[in-house]
Amino acid sequence: MKVKTVLIQLFLIFISVTCLFPLVWMFSTSLKTRSEVYTSRSLIPSHWNFDNYVKAWTEGNFSIYFLNSVIYTIAIVAGVVIVSTLAAYGFARLDFPLKNLFYYAFLVFMMIPIPGSFIPLYVLLVKLGIQNTRIGYILPMINSGLAVAIFILKGFFEEIPKELEEAAIMDGCNKFQIYYKIMFPLAMPAISTIIIFNTLSAWNEYILAAVNFTNPNLMPIQQGLVVFQGQYFTQYELLMAANVITTLPIILVYLALQKYIIKGITAGAIKG
Repeated sequence: MKVKTVLIQLFLIFISVTCLFPLVWMFSTSLKTRSEVYTSRSLIPSHWNFDNYVKAWTEGNFSIYFLNSVIYTIAIVAGVVIVSTLAAYGFARLDFPLKNLFYYAFLVFMMIPIPGSFIPLYVLLVKLGIQNTRIGYILPMINSGLAVAIFILKGFFEEIPKELEEAAIMDGCNKFQIYYKIMFPLAMPAISTIIIFNTLSAWNEYILAAVNFTNPNLMPIQQGLVVFQGQYFTQYELLMAANVITTLPIILVYLALQKYIIKGITAGAIKG
């Protein structure tokens, strides 16, 4: 084995350990008692204390925060997939005046990050009467995920042979039937990537939620975690239990679906 290969592997092992250690420490601390947190340096708890999870789930209202995040994530991902596939199909396959101008202008404006438009966004939500509501959070989040999704899908749709559309038209399909019977199924690798990215984004989002929500019953899990930290900032075992509840679902989703990320990103670059 070459020295260069060994050094690269050692470096990757070091990076992996560096990234995994905080997660292991978080999980270990979440299972300790309060006294053990301050007296023991071992990563293995002497007694596995699951009461921390029960207390965080019930007293910390994480049952509400968790359900809210599930609702928001599903709604945001569904909205991004529906709008981006339709828009990308239109930009890739339909001919209309100033198509390229509209496409690049759309991407530019959609790529403006939410923090850069907080003031006009907040004023708009208030004037529309949807500030501190679920829809007032979901719509801006869908908007923030469209640019990358449309960019990926447009490239994917452009690589699909036009002969498939021509054959469908000869069979009597209209444009919308071509979209949902042919284009949408063929684009599933790219759509899977978009679903994963937007699931991660929606689950981990905090800034817009902090601007939009004041009602605790509407807060997503990341905002709820901040509220919980303010209440139990000296009880590290409860804080780590809350962090595990917040982090574990998205880690499991990523591990289960990570193979689709590379497949989806590269699919549009492979010409048949």
